[in-house]
Amino acid sequence: MMRIVFMGTPDFAVPVLVKLGQAGYDLAAVVTQPDRPRGRGHKVSFSPVKEKALEMGLKVLQPARVKDKSFIKTLQELQPELIVVAAFGQILPAEVLNIPVYGCLNVHASLLPRYRGAAPLQRAMMAGEKKTGVTIMLMDQGLDTGDILTQAEVEIPYNFNCGQLHDRLARSGAELLIKTLPLWQKGEISPQSQTGMESNYAAPLKKEDEKIDWANSAAVLYNQIRGLTPFPGAYTVFQGKPLKISESELYAFTGQPAVPGTVLLLLKGQGFVVQTGAGCLLVKQVQPVGKKTMPAHSFINGYHLEVGDVFNN
Repeated sequence: MMRIVFMGTPDFAVPVLVKLGQAGYDLAAVVTQPDRPRGRGHKVSFSPVKEKALEMGLKVLQPARVKDKSFIKTLQELQPELIVVAAFGQILPAEVLNIPVYGCLNVHASLLPRYRGAAPLQRAMMAGEKKTGVTIMLMDQGLDTGDILTQAEVEIPYNFNCGQLHDRLARSGAELLIKTLPLWQKGEISPQSQTGMESNYAAPLKKEDEKIDWANSAAVLYNQIRGLTPFPGAYTVFQGKPLKISESELYAFTGQPAVPGTVLLLLKGQGFVVQTGAGCLLVKQVQPVGKKTMPAHSFINGYHLEVGDVFNN
């Protein structure tokens, strides 16, 4: 079996690593980002990929920069025939790309050339896309611009949030890679250039992407909320403090419209209805500052939310 170096960091990459191990590939090493403080306590912890690699008994490398000469020398000494990358977090230089005879393959969570970049899942869902997918591509020095080897389309269910889509795409990417590798090794795949194809960029998420603007339509806000759940979360402001909204649905309100952001109804056992720039939204799950996620009907009682209250004021 091919001698492979795997590069990945977050949860998305774990199923890919597991599938490579199960398929019997010779995993020479796993490369992941350095240990960093995580969570509220800022405790230094391992990346999900490092945890799984150690569990599998694999050698782990954690270079601060993959461009460092010492790391490139270490990689050359491992003599990988192929490097597989899944959400690693650093762009590979030409010196790394040129090491393996079968190149460097990337598992990307979109149907390239659509949604190149750092946040393809969130951006696709926030845009209201009905489908996305995974792409296995031959890496070059650009940002997700290399030739396409294989793709698998995945529907985005309307009631899915980004966490659910993430898990489905992680599994699909791992399965597609395992199907692709023997065909690639045998020379049975003709790489397809992305040149001339219609592309767009999935820009990294910024703080301003998280704030809910109630002047937007209910459909836009619904997609924003589910596209940012479970992380980093979409938020509004109530009584001067951020309030994350993690679950909502469109609601047909037949009464008089109000200023966007106004609470129109309190629904027992369900949540509260808010006016938007076009249509209304039923808020079902929220997370106040310093608290765990809770049903919106519990928030109503605990925080004295009333009809007529206006968010973001």
